[in-house]
Amino acid sequence: MPSTSAAGRGPIASYRVRLGNETFAGMILLAGALIALVWANSPWRDAYASLSDITIGPASLHLDLSLASWASDGLLAIFFFVVGLELKEEFVSGSLRNIRTAAVPVIAAFFGVAGPVVVYLAIQAVTGSGVWQGWPVPVATDIAFAVALLGIFGRGFPPALRTFLLTLAVVDDLIGIVIIAVVFAGGLNYLMLAGTFLAVAVFAVLVRRGVTAWWILLPLGIVAWALMHAAGVHATIAGVLLGMVVPATARAGQSEPLTHRFSSSVGWISTGIVLPVFAFFAAGVNVVDAGGLLGVLTDPVSVGIAVALPIGKLIGIWGGTALLVTLTPLVLGKGINLKDMVGMSLLAGVGFTVSLLIAQLAFDPGSVEGSHARVGVLLGSFLAAILGGIALRIRARYRLQEAGRG
Repeated sequence: MPSTSAAGRGPIASYRVRLGNETFAGMILLAGALIALVWANSPWRDAYASLSDITIGPASLHLDLSLASWASDGLLAIFFFVVGLELKEEFVSGSLRNIRTAAVPVIAAFFGVAGPVVVYLAIQAVTGSGVWQGWPVPVATDIAFAVALLGIFGRGFPPALRTFLLTLAVVDDLIGIVIIAVVFAGGLNYLMLAGTFLAVAVFAVLVRRGVTAWWILLPLGIVAWALMHAAGVHATIAGVLLGMVVPATARAGQSEPLTHRFSSSVGWISTGIVLPVFAFFAAGVNVVDAGGLLGVLTDPVSVGIAVALPIGKLIGIWGGTALLVTLTPLVLGKGINLKDMVGMSLLAGVGFTVSLLIAQLAFDPGSVEGSHARVGVLLGSFLAAILGGIALRIRARYRLQEAGRG
């Protein structure tokens, strides 16, 4: 058998193994964002802008896109394919299989989407900015970051708290996907959309018959992506659809479901390559030429998003959960109560990946509002991580004291 030690692996294999650590994966993603943010505000920021604007791809197919667009429209489809696989598993054998046991986090996820929207709109109304189109930006929860942070700060809490966050984040992802597909669809080309569904259907038939050769499935996936792009729907939705049609139960002769197999082979590419590259191009906001830091901190758009992510999620998730367990027969998972939910609700405000994508869709990326919206995502996610971590550690200390008294 091949050696499983780090010394026996090549650099790519070692990197792939290390990505299994959620904290390491989160740090790689954060590094991509920080490098871009520093570069975009350095004396060499024109070089970063030039790199982002490099255009490649066939113009005849309307795929002559900038590198930044390829990162968000193309590479990110791989991330959404993995999300589709995870959603399929959750519906078939995971936390969403029994809706009765998942009812509280599922409903809380909808409250967790409504809370940030209300906070963002309230800030725009109070300031009189009139910039309403940014309302979808703070609705997302970044599963990778939120779960990794819960692992760091949530030591001493029952497993039910992690399960609650995972279930909530999965539903949150599904809501975010629907928002991207519906709200940001352009003039629909129904012929191309039909072609997308046909390509996805062929993909589904092949995988259900056990065809897993990458040289067959990958070109078919690219065709589905290109047709979705041409249809006027954000092309990453094709990735979700492809992931959702992969069987999540093991068939005869299979040692594991294809969703597990595909997640194992593609997941590390999404986590270790796609997301850092996307973060590199999405987070590189030129604050210097967009009014400086003071301009960001006084813009209702950035302030609305930065406040809506942590506070909106707290109000929505904790408040919604409190209403559910107080006014209905529904209960929280074993060993957790409403006091434990405060820190977790704040951590759900780490939007990052999907929020950055929605910010690029809601605003012209080259506009001041577009730049400030992305800075707002970074600030809000940072605040959510800090406040959530502090709340969890304080609550963990009280839990320990209560256990001692008991």
